[in-house]
Amino acid sequence: MKISVRLFLSVLVSTGLLVSCDLTVNPTDKYDQETFWLGDKTARAGLVGCYAAMTDQYLFGNASVLWEESATPNAYNYDNRLGWNSIALGTHTADMAIFNGRWTAAYRGIGRCNALLDNIDRNTVLSAPEIVQMKAQARFLRALFYQILVTYYKDVPLITSEPQLEQKDAPRDSHEDVVGFIVRELDEIAPLLPVRYASRADAGRPTRGAALALKARLLLFEASPLVNTAGAAEKWTAAANAAKAVMDLGQYGLYSSYRNLFLVAAENGTETIFDIQFTSEPNMGSSFDVTLRQFNNAAPTKNLVDSYWMVDGKPRNESAYSTSAPYENMDPRFKSTVVYPGSTFMGETVRTDGANSRFKTPQTGYTFKKYSIYDAGVPATVEEAQIGDNRSEINYMVLRYAEVLLMYAEAKNELGELTQDIWSVTVREIRRRAGFSQASALDYPGNDQGVLREHIRYERRAEFAGEGYYYNDIRRWKIAENVMPGVIQKHDGTNIITRTFDAARDYWWPVSSTQMELNPNLKPNNPGWGD
Repeated sequence: MKISVRLFLSVLVSTGLLVSCDLTVNPTDKYDQETFWLGDKTARAGLVGCYAAMTDQYLFGNASVLWEESATPNAYNYDNRLGWNSIALGTHTADMAIFNGRWTAAYRGIGRCNALLDNIDRNTVLSAPEIVQMKAQARFLRALFYQILVTYYKDVPLITSEPQLEQKDAPRDSHEDVVGFIVRELDEIAPLLPVRYASRADAGRPTRGAALALKARLLLFEASPLVNTAGAAEKWTAAANAAKAVMDLGQYGLYSSYRNLFLVAAENGTETIFDIQFTSEPNMGSSFDVTLRQFNNAAPTKNLVDSYWMVDGKPRNESAYSTSAPYENMDPRFKSTVVYPGSTFMGETVRTDGANSRFKTPQTGYTFKKYSIYDAGVPATVEEAQIGDNRSEINYMVLRYAEVLLMYAEAKNELGELTQDIWSVTVREIRRRAGFSQASALDYPGNDQGVLREHIRYERRAEFAGEGYYYNDIRRWKIAENVMPGVIQKHDGTNIITRTFDAARDYWWPVSSTQMELNPNLKPNNPGWGD
């Protein structure tokens, strides 16, 4: 995939065929349908264009996943990058960039996938099996783009044909109809996608496990109190079955080192189900490293640090280690995730008085270590690298195996079926990999559904801190109204800002003012956002 991205850019830029497809289609902005899909290189480049759409800064590009953490109690975005701090404060408006940007980026990807699906069968150069695989991959990517849309905007237009001018007037289809389409697509393509690829050159392409894992994630969201539709038990069951199907493939496992999982050496390894392939070449990477080292505009909060349980698997206020020195005897994932005062970052002891010479003093006293090359054990020659915007090469994992295990455990618990045996192959294994060793952290806590729910929700917050998962977790659990309001603090308890959350409005994003002006048929907007 990394080589293919270069192929895509060189072919499309040189031929003037780079497509930008969203709901505001310009009828002159189309590729030459008579020739483009007939060649082998151009057709393959068209597929890579579908993948390239994921690297938009409003989806998975730049440092988007880090900034999304700042709309949760986990992090603070001081410079309001893309409007994430406004979302956290509850002061966001429908004309903010993130609302229009994510909508447009997702539909751009959908348009590219639709164009391939409507035209690739005309190609007589590629083999029939390759065309089948290209179509399955494009359908997976389209399903992913739609999964993103229904997760944030609820009701969205369902468009399944290549870009046409009349699509600009498409109304919003019901949430249930779009979700049903996504599920059917994933069910149909899962048997068509390979369980694994024979060549590492195919890294970054979806597998059968990716289709099943995406289905599990979607249904977990749909079964939640937020969506509040009939048939929650059926959706929990379907989510559990999809996650279990991934487990039964026998292709995945937990990577041995939690910290190293987020470094280049672990890319495309046993835990990776589907990821974004970044390189260190200009404009082909992410901005993870420069964001953490220089801008620090996704700074971990004291709330996140205080939320970590102790090494005995208990919250600090219940633990025998409650009197430990700050940052000691905590969940082992803490020191693999967060850079804190007194730790080592870029070869220096982290200070909070602005005296560090090689990096900016973290806004809260903390920064994320995850998805950064910088670590206490990294050679100085690497740590001295000045990685700029869009130059970080560490891949971002959209789907990884630990999430599948926790999705299975969560769905089973909501069904009242989380047994000791299921605990042992899900939560227990994740904690063992994290570095827990005491029996109190590993043993099954009993069959009380509420207690198990507390453990699972803790695991998701700790395991995925800094990965952009928590925002949608607190939304689907419908606890954002409880955990978002309040004061955000620095490491020493100094207050920074006070956040609010309007439960009647803020659980769903608005369709942006820009899109509403371009297409009045998108009205009415989501509750609390006017017409």
